Amino acid sequence: MDPGSVVKLLEQIDYQVGSVVSRQVVKNDSGSVTLFAFDAGESLSEHSTPHDALVMVLDGEAEISLAGDSQAVGAGQAILLPGGVPHAVAAEQRFIMALIMLKRGD
Repeated sequence: MDPGSVVKLLEQIDYQVGSVVSRQVVKNDSGSVTLFAFDAGESLSEHSTPHDALVMVLDGEAEISLAGDSQAVGAGQAILLPGGVPHAVAAEQRFIMALIMLKRGD
């Protein structure tokens, strides 16, 4: 993604049957922005990262758990996942999300 350019995020990634597809659109020393397209029934198992992550659902609905507490997050909604806290993502239906990783300053 070029600085100053306008893009339609949903046009930057496509669903694939039986898969989770990812596409990194921005990366620098401060963090990254990655798009994910989940087919229905796909998931990312519980994990944690050292960085804060902002998940913005762009299409469909995701089931996102944070420290064992699960919530439905739909298109146009976002959830902040603090660094070091276990989280997981599941797709009961197809959905697309933007994951913004925010590196913590020391």
